[in-house]
Amino acid sequence: MDTIKIGGVPEHFNLPWHLSIEDGSYLKENIQLEWIDYPGGTGAMCEGLRNKDIDIAIILTEGIVKDIIAGNPSKIVQTYIETPLIWGIHVGAESEYKKLSDLQNSKAAISRYGSGSHLMSYVNAQNQGWNITNLQFEVVKNLDGAIDALTNGTADYFMWEHFTTKPLVDNNTFRRVSDCPTPWPCFVIAVREDLLANKKEQIKCILDIINTTTSDFKQIPSIDKTLAHRYDQQLNDIQEWLTLTEWSQHIIKKESLVEVQNRLFNLDIIDKKVSPEELLMPV
Repeated sequence: MDTIKIGGVPEHFNLPWHLSIEDGSYLKENIQLEWIDYPGGTGAMCEGLRNKDIDIAIILTEGIVKDIIAGNPSKIVQTYIETPLIWGIHVGAESEYKKLSDLQNSKAAISRYGSGSHLMSYVNAQNQGWNITNLQFEVVKNLDGAIDALTNGTADYFMWEHFTTKPLVDNNTFRRVSDCPTPWPCFVIAVREDLLANKKEQIKCILDIINTTTSDFKQIPSIDKTLAHRYDQQLNDIQEWLTLTEWSQHIIKKESLVEVQNRLFNLDIIDKKVSPEELLMPV
């Protein structure tokens, strides 16, 4: 039996993976799919792929594009979430900052350099017409670190997925001042190149199973209640999130990869652009 390790954030987007692992779908195909939570997000998963700690990552599009261009020996095999990620922009509950424009020239908490919270700080700054050379960062590793940083004042704001942080807004740990959606499909599935070379059939089988699961995911009876319970969310928040979220069973469009690279290049986050084919699994 082949053991294949897969990493992703411990968030509601990834419940289809857990359901398909729990029902034994991969074991029936002689695949031991081992899930590893990455609360540190995309930057941590990029490192996990490079270090061979994981074979597959469910990862933010902009983060893996940046890291493949920087030498990560992985490829994007398909889109996982077709819709944008809605990044909430948060300050501490007692913060003096009241609106988004107040945050110009303040310090952003980020999980790590190269993470989504880091890259989207640049996208948000560009959207607002701020001078990106003035951006300041405090590395906090994960959501718990961000809570400490915003509460203690070592950072001023933090960008993280809107619904994941909603309970922290509800309990007055954070105050959300705005949202910043990604201008592209938010999550893709990335696989290390050596796995694609040596276990291509197993990867195809895994994709077939997860695509079947996500195709029917919203029709699962009481899936909203299951999500709310497992991820400690309010039912009405999960129901709203489900209306805004679409899973994909297809390869990412080349136009999207061009758009991601154009934004990252204009922000000096990448120093070159490559053809979309260099980012994708060879056909």
